Amino acid sequence: MATTSAETLGELPGSAYSGSNWLQWGYVVALVYLLLVAVSLIGSGFKIAAGDQAKQLFSFASNPITGLVIGTVATALIQSSSTVTAIIVGLVAGGLPVSIAIPMVMGANIGTTITNTIVSLGHVGNSDEFRRAFAAATIHDFFNLVSVVIFLPLEIAFGFLEKIGAYLSELMVGGDAMSIKGFNFIKPLVKPPVKFVENTVLASLPEIVIGIIMIMLGIAAIFLVITLIGKLLRVLMVGKAKQILHAAVGRGPISGIGSGTLITVLVQSSSTTTSLIVPLAGSGIFSLRQVYPFTLGANIGTCITALLAATAVTGVNAVFALQIALVHLLYNVIGVVVIYGIQFLRNIPIWCAETLAEATVIRKLYAAVYIIFVFFIIPGILIGVSQLLGW
Repeated sequence: MATTSAETLGELPGSAYSGSNWLQWGYVVALVYLLLVAVSLIGSGFKIAAGDQAKQLFSFASNPITGLVIGTVATALIQSSSTVTAIIVGLVAGGLPVSIAIPMVMGANIGTTITNTIVSLGHVGNSDEFRRAFAAATIHDFFNLVSVVIFLPLEIAFGFLEKIGAYLSELMVGGDAMSIKGFNFIKPLVKPPVKFVENTVLASLPEIVIGIIMIMLGIAAIFLVITLIGKLLRVLMVGKAKQILHAAVGRGPISGIGSGTLITVLVQSSSTTTSLIVPLAGSGIFSLRQVYPFTLGANIGTCITALLAATAVTGVNAVFALQIALVHLLYNVIGVVVIYGIQFLRNIPIWCAETLAEATVIRKLYAAVYIIFVFFIIPGILIGVSQLLGW
């Protein structure tokens, strides 16, 4: 039996099983790092291709609907809700009304989910894996969409998040400033290879071409990483290793939410956190119901960036910067409590994700249609509606 196990491990190219799996785990770590670099390449590519126009998107926010759309599209382009919410904090500090900023952070929650949806496409070659991975990715989308459908109308009507955030910020304002740059340890790790590609390999090309090539390289790298990491995980996630990971994510909803929150706080990117769990779901290591609370924890954990950014704001608008950061946290926590806490609402994202995944396995084109429709066409329709309403 032991011989068979060793032979199985030896099926992977480059495998060197010799009583332990340390070499294979080293490959996994390297592939995870490559995944982080790939996500960063895509985000940096969008920033370079869009130039200052990405930030200028925020200047068009004149009502809650356009605020929601701008938060969604900007985050889908930049691929970092942490970056977008930090920008929003800065804009509020510069005078942007909190009432407009609140829908923008709601939109950032939606926009950030495009990354893990793209990551799930790496499993497209295997129907069963793709079905599981696509469902695990889109359940995050549907939860955030349901959250907006419930809470944005309530916020427009009653302003409850704005009022609670104002009360809490008045209590807390006046603390020492804290620089976010000293806390983020992921960015320094992925920055060198990204800068090498940008400033050395592609340096002689126009900026828009550099951006497009970086995006394409990032997507290609994601496909490569997902293919390789899937093979490794099917071998390695047995025995003690599987038990440890399940203890963190698969023990139950509270544990899943807690681990998702903690990991996202550490990496400061909900896109990264959810993108890392998608291959595990695709490989069958975690079920959709186990992945679900983990992604909700990612929603909560990503709020740390805006909170840290707000503590660095000084002056008369410091209280408003802290207010929008607290609103972001309140919105995500209340969303988890209400939607996940009520069984009927909890099951809506599960049903939507499973149904869409089943359909997408049959027609792969649905995946591209879904991404374009949710992240770009619907926002365009909403802008048209807001104009008709005269906002």
